[in-house]
This record gives sequence, C-alpha cells and structure tokens, in this order.
Amino acid sequence: MAKKIQGGSGKAARRRLRKARSKITARLKREFTFRGHTMEELVAMAPEDFAELLPSRLRRSLGRGASDEQAKLYSTIQAGVQGPYRTHRRDIVIQPFMVGKRFQVHSGKEFKDVDVQPDMLGHYLGEFAPTRKAVKHTGPGVGATRSSKFLPLK
Repeated sequence: MAKKIQGGSGKAARRRLRKARSKITARLKREFTFRGHTMEELVAMAPEDFAELLPSRLRRSLGRGASDEQAKLYSTIQAGVQGPYRTHRRDIVIQPFMVGKRFQVHSGKEFKDVDVQPDMLGHYLGEFAPTRKAVKHTGPGVGATRSSKFLPLK
C-alpha cells in the first residue's frame, strides 16, 4: 500500500502551496534603468558619454553644443538655484542632471508646468508642453444650418 502524505492527499498539498504563493502581495519596485544604466550611473556620467546613449538626432543636437540661452539655463540649474525654471526654449534635451526639477516651458501662449521624471530622459522639453488645445465640439451655432433659421410662432 502507498504511503499517505501527512495532512491529506498530494493534490490537497499542492493546492495549499499554490494558495500560500498567491498570498504574496508585496511587489518589488523596479529600479529605473536607461539603456542598461542606473540613474546614479547616468548622473555621474559625462555629458559626452550620455550623448552616446541617445539616438542620432539627439546626439547631433548635443554635439553642436548649447546655444547661449541653453547654456544659461544649464548653468542656473547646476548652480543650485531653486526652480521652477522658466524657459521659451523647447528644443532643450532632457539630461540626467535635470531629473527631479520643475520647468515652466512656453507653449506659445502660456507657460506649462513640466516635472522632469527619469523616463523623460532623451526627449525634448517641448514635447511635454503641448502647443495645441484639443477641439471640443458642441452643437451647431445660430445660422449654421437651414434648420436653425426656423423660429417657432408661439
């Protein structure tokens, strides 16, 4: 005769194990990486080394060097001046030293708040301050259609 597993059948034991595994609710928080580098490595990296991780369009932008306005903004950020940093320059590439900072980017009409997150690395600041407003359609206005000319007699 086969030896019985203590505490019930084998099927019941497997079910108990499955239930115990399903009760694990704590999820490990994934550490942010950009092209295989952690945030600490990216901050410690030289700007030229970071540029090598970017696509060609952004690499060329950084390779040309910063314009006067961009250099002024970079120097105020690195000097430790408290933000939000206001700028009209939408073509600034987001770099690791900008993560965690707040910018106010001009949209053509007003300044939009942009909080720089790690997953924004390698994008332009202007991508996060939309210049166009979504169209919200309503009913037709007076005179828009033939039926809108009808006025009730009462």
